Amino acid sequence: MRLDYGSALAVTIALVTGSIMIHAQAPATKAPAPGADASHAVAGGGITVPGWTGKIDDSETRAGLTLDSAKFALEGNIMKVTTGPAVTYWNPANVASGDYTVKATFLEPKYQNLNSHPHPYGIMIAGNDMGTPNETMFYCAPYGNGTFIVRGFGPAPFQMNGRGGPNAAVHKAAAIGEPVTQDVALSVKGGKVECAINGTVVASYDKSEVVATGKLKSTDGVYGLRFAHNTEVQVTGFAMTKN
Repeated sequence: MRLDYGSALAVTIALVTGSIMIHAQAPATKAPAPGADASHAVAGGGITVPGWTGKIDDSETRAGLTLDSAKFALEGNIMKVTTGPAVTYWNPANVASGDYTVKATFLEPKYQNLNSHPHPYGIMIAGNDMGTPNETMFYCAPYGNGTFIVRGFGPAPFQMNGRGGPNAAVHKAAAIGEPVTQDVALSVKGGKVECAINGTVVASYDKSEVVATGKLKSTDGVYGLRFAHNTEVQVTGFAMTKN
């Protein structure tokens, strides 16, 4: 009886131990978040547009990327941007105050060329303390699928229209790999901050909604360009006019 009991006990211990080892060696895996994709550094990156500089998002820095992981070049009158990490570009000499409009045309030559889902790009205004931990700025950026985002950076990022609100004015690419063009204008006028895409105002806010505690310091400041990660875009007609 003792022998039979000892044998049974040994078998039980072996089975339990084996079960523990199986569970320890095969932990549950967490599926990536829907739509998530990692930023990929661009070969031959860096800024070669005279007078311009930039800053990648803090999350990209923590992932080991740098400003040279994206590429910002000038060919004739075309600014060519390839990212890389999500990045904001600006020229410190480009400062707007009072009432003004900043506009540009964005061409994505091959929709979703570097990503598995739509990524936005657009105009940035109201940049203050740029390149520092205290920077604040505001941008409006369309996607090639007919949606757009209005977002800012204060002490923390803040979104004004949710993530990627749809609007019929925003152009849609015919298919993946096809070109899509967006005209973007971001304006400060008469106490309002407005974004127009392809000639239609798609978002309008009272200045007090964006210049507030935890948001912008002012609507006066540096203006520039904003790109999500893993995008390839050509920019023309970048200019500021007084309203």
